[in-house]
Amino acid sequence: MATKVTFTLSADVVADATEGLLLGEFNNWDQANGISLKKQKDGSLKAIASLEAGKTYQYRYLLSDGRWVNDDKAATFAFAHEFAVENCVITVPVVEPKEVKAKKAPVKKAEPTVTIADDLTKIEGIGKKINELLAAENIVTFKELSKLSAKKLKAILEAAGTKFAMHNPTSWPKQAKLAAAGKWDELATLQKELVAGK
Repeated sequence: MATKVTFTLSADVVADATEGLLLGEFNNWDQANGISLKKQKDGSLKAIASLEAGKTYQYRYLLSDGRWVNDDKAATFAFAHEFAVENCVITVPVVEPKEVKAKKAPVKKAEPTVTIADDLTKIEGIGKKINELLAAENIVTFKELSKLSAKKLKAILEAAGTKFAMHNPTSWPKQAKLAAAGKWDELATLQKELVAGK
C-alpha cells in the first residue's frame, strides 16, 4: 500500500537555491527521476512522494545551487562509505485501515525537517579520506566543523595515523564558518590565499 509522505525543506536551509530534487532508493538516486521540490511562499521547498508503507528508504536532497542537504530529524542515518556521506533513513509508517476509519481524518503526514549535511571536501585541505574520518567523529556539517578548535582537529588527525597528522587544520574552522553562512565568495578568496601561502 502506497502512502503519501510530505518532505519539507526550511527556508533557512534553502537559502539562495530556487529549486531542488528529492533523491533516494525509491528512485534509484536517478536525477532524471528525481521528485521536484516546489517553492513555497515562506521560502521553503516541499515535495510529496508516494512511498510503500512499511518500507525503509535512504534519501537526500540536491538543491539547484549544487548543495546536498540532509534531514536532521530523520529516525536514523546510514553512512555511505563509497561517497563518505551520511544518507537519511525513513521508514514509511503503516496505518491500519480501521484506525483511519474510526478517526475519519486524513493520515498525518510525516514532514521531515532538514538541515545541511555538507560536503566537507569543499574546505581547502580536506579530501575524501579526511571527510570520512570526520564523519566517523560525527562531524558532517560546516557548522559542526566551524565550532571545533584547531587543537581538537589536530588530535583527531594524529589519532588516525601519521598520514593524517601531517595535515594542518588551523584554517578549517574559519573556512567552515564562511561556508555555513553561504559566503562562498569570501571562502574562495580565503582559499586562494591559503593555496598561495603554501
